[in-house]
Amino acid sequence: QVQLVESGGGLVQAGGSLRLSCVASVRDFSIKTMAWYRQAPGKQRDLVATISSGSSTYYRTSVKGRFSISRDNAKKAVYLQMNNLEPEDTAVYYCNALNWNSGPFLNWGQGTQVTVSS
Repeated sequence: QVQLVESGGGLVQAGGSLRLSCVASVRDFSIKTMAWYRQAPGKQRDLVATISSGSSTYYRTSVKGRFSISRDNAKKAVYLQMNNLEPEDTAVYYCNALNWNSGPFLNWGQGTQVTVSS
């Protein structure tokens, strides 16, 4: 059964850093584009960053220069290094595999809560 397990969230002051991890028990991890999403209370789930099988990356404008996505295919893991965090980054963060045409296509994990205090 495919599982996504996110970890690494927590409470941090504005300007601080966190590193999120996601382990994906999925076949052919290395050829999948992986993505991080986030969902703030009362808002839709938004795409934050992606990394392709060739390690090309995409970031939403609001996190460019502050967040960095990476992957370790041997561990079937994807990471999100978040620096200079802002209160607006407060959300539950999720990972998933992404098809650019049809969107995320794995069952969502439980996510990891990131709370940034001002």
